[in-house]
Amino acid sequence: MDRRIKRLAGSEIAALREELEQTRQQLNDLRVGNYAVELLLGRTGRGSHRMPTKGQMKTLTDEVREVTDVATAERQVHQAYRTLVVLEALGAGRVAGGTMNVVGKLSTITLLKPPNDEVLEIGTLHGLFAAALARQLISDGRTPSLTIVDPLADVQLQPGHVVAADPSGTPVAEQVVRANLTLSGLAQDRLRLRRGFSDAPEVRSTVSDRQYGVIIVDGDHSEEGVRQDLEWAETIAASGGIVVLDDYTDRNWPGVAAAAEKHLAGDTRFTYIGRTATTGFLRVR
Repeated sequence: MDRRIKRLAGSEIAALREELEQTRQQLNDLRVGNYAVELLLGRTGRGSHRMPTKGQMKTLTDEVREVTDVATAERQVHQAYRTLVVLEALGAGRVAGGTMNVVGKLSTITLLKPPNDEVLEIGTLHGLFAAALARQLISDGRTPSLTIVDPLADVQLQPGHVVAADPSGTPVAEQVVRANLTLSGLAQDRLRLRRGFSDAPEVRSTVSDRQYGVIIVDGDHSEEGVRQDLEWAETIAASGGIVVLDDYTDRNWPGVAAAAEKHLAGDTRFTYIGRTATTGFLRVR
């Protein structure tokens, strides 16, 4: 009897050792896999990682539903996340902003059904957000035309903030933006890039030749800069259009909310309809 007990105990120990070895191997495989995911989605080279939690995506989806009144918003939110990941992997540079901020903009703009396919982006960095938005609109069966205004001054410029090298190591340059815009899938005659500041008369005269269904205010984040961009947007926004205020509730950029609140308190065509993450959305009357 004692020998049988010892034999059973010995076999159990052997089984436990085999199970432990298997667990060690699985853990090692997970570490290898996690490192690969970190290389693809980590913050190195972009400043913000692209690894949202399930809870963060649910919260964002709820915000998108509230702004757009679209019950099936989860599909567009998930699609927007995939678009962001793919274009940053293929493109040069990065998309500025945290993952929830970017995904919220990409999905909400499409779901708000702009009245036409003319898109104006004020401030583009490397052009990847514009390319991603075009892909989202194409996925919705639309044929967008992109107009981009940016000084393209080698680095991202913001008054009152220290100019630092971009975390991606990629310069803010026209050749970079144009290369990234090819990822949008749009024909060249549907892409316009106007180099300069959005408050420059010569810039405005060039691109104020149409009414825009979407205007993205993502340039000078100072209160004065946002004020000027909103005043300009009043004159070129199509009825029923969407004005997007990047970093509207970001505490690092208080000038955005300050300018927007003052503008909305006056005589305006814009109505605030809500926010997703740190982005505010206005509807044009």
